[in-house]
Amino acid sequence: MENPMIFVRIATINDIKYVDEIIQETASSAIARGSGISKRTPESLAQKMRDEKAVIAVTSSGEWVGFGYFETWENDQFISNSGLIVAPKFRKSGVARAIKDRVFRISRRKYPNAKVFSITSGMAIMKMNTQLGFEPVTFAEITHDPNFWEGCKSCVNYDVLEGKKKCNCLCTAMLFDPEKLNHIAELQLPVESYQRYFSKTKLSS
Repeated sequence: MENPMIFVRIATINDIKYVDEIIQETASSAIARGSGISKRTPESLAQKMRDEKAVIAVTSSGEWVGFGYFETWENDQFISNSGLIVAPKFRKSGVARAIKDRVFRISRRKYPNAKVFSITSGMAIMKMNTQLGFEPVTFAEITHDPNFWEGCKSCVNYDVLEGKKKCNCLCTAMLFDPEKLNHIAELQLPVESYQRYFSKTKLSS
């Protein structure tokens, strides 16, 4: 089948069977890009599926296509959107964007007042984040929860992070702040103008 039907949905316990494949492809992708990545254990990804904190893409025949998830920090003040990965044969098909959008929408629906952040070294993810209203920020503006940074210990660039005292690293931190969105609503700006508003605010600050 050249163009299989792909379903992007919330992952369930029935999708735990894909965990090993997801982890293997995530590691292989990081090696191919020559970038670092926080390694995830099979148990941690399986738990995300049990907690309905993950989004998965599969074909109508049950072939794994892509994956992403979110996690909450500091009593739900912050949410990280993480682990976005797509199987090589399905890349550049719009699947990554569909997963990213779904993870973001679920995060916003469940925790509307939380700040949503993403740490990445990938330009494609940075572009998707920007389109969703994320802005580049310093590490000081995202979660300070030590459990989040504990996950970075498995990254090959962890010594860089430690050397900079967790102030910055080779990854870029990006943040979606719902307070800015609320401020735009108060100003009665059209939704499609929010990115221009963010840009102007940043330049004038």
